[in-house]
Amino acid sequence: MGWVKKILIIGLVYSNVVFGQSYPTKPVRWVSPAPGASGDFTARLISQNLASGLGQPVIVDNRVGYGAIDAVVKAPPDGYTFLVYGSTLWTAPLLESVFWDVERDLMPVALLNSTPSTVVVHPSLPVRSVKALIDLARARPGVLNCGSAPTGSSQNLAAEFFKSLAAVNFLSVPYKSSGAAQIGLIGGEVDLLFPPIGSVIGHVKSGRLRLLAVASDRPVSFLPGVPTVKASGLPGYEFATVVGLFAPAHTPSVMVNRINREVMSVLRRESVAQRFLNEALELELGEPERLAKRMALEVERFSQLIDKAGLRQRKTPP
Repeated sequence: MGWVKKILIIGLVYSNVVFGQSYPTKPVRWVSPAPGASGDFTARLISQNLASGLGQPVIVDNRVGYGAIDAVVKAPPDGYTFLVYGSTLWTAPLLESVFWDVERDLMPVALLNSTPSTVVVHPSLPVRSVKALIDLARARPGVLNCGSAPTGSSQNLAAEFFKSLAAVNFLSVPYKSSGAAQIGLIGGEVDLLFPPIGSVIGHVKSGRLRLLAVASDRPVSFLPGVPTVKASGLPGYEFATVVGLFAPAHTPSVMVNRINREVMSVLRRESVAQRFLNEALELELGEPERLAKRMALEVERFSQLIDKAGLRQRKTPP
């Protein structure tokens, strides 16, 4: 991947250009997915706390589907348009033909947060640990029903990664959305699911679902006693949906760095950190280079997984 190299080159090109405190001189636009998505929550929480540091308001512009990506890749690289988006930005091109190229069209600005996936089962399933689930799946290959959001979604990839690493076979039951898949699990239509933690924590606390483990690298503070997947039966398994901030390609690095610096300042505020924690989102304070490296690692991992699982599609770009 060439994101890190690109960041360094652009930094050298613009290093002698003096923008100083004159930037920004007008409102800044953050384009994000439709309301309700974790990217939109992230954009709104951070943006409303940025005005004091930037001296200009940050306006959140919601776009449905890939519309947010389209708006930003077509925007001028003048430091006034940014994209707040999740892992789909770099995993979708691995699955189908799309109209954007992340390296060509965008610049990483900041790693913002992540939400770990989980392993949840219907309470009727006679397992209480990841190891017990794996043992049951191996004893009954192709029998357990695993709910899934559409192909290529985080739930779908999390399930495929688990199957590959554990060498088990679930019967995949696709749903039109992650919400529909959760309803199917609660209703007993399927046996298990691999959803992000924030979307199921309420159902777990109510007893409608049983949480076996979280797919983070360490236990999460708001779920005391809940083990990680890798510590409870499947070493090496980690899966989280990442949200990052991006600018159009060739945006001057002094602008990128200014936005990164102000965003990091906001994320370090205790009140903001607590709001993210309340939504089961883990802060990922990161410079542009850290986001670039995270994307590169995920692209390498999931490209191999997608090929192995036969998930790749070839469609006309939307």
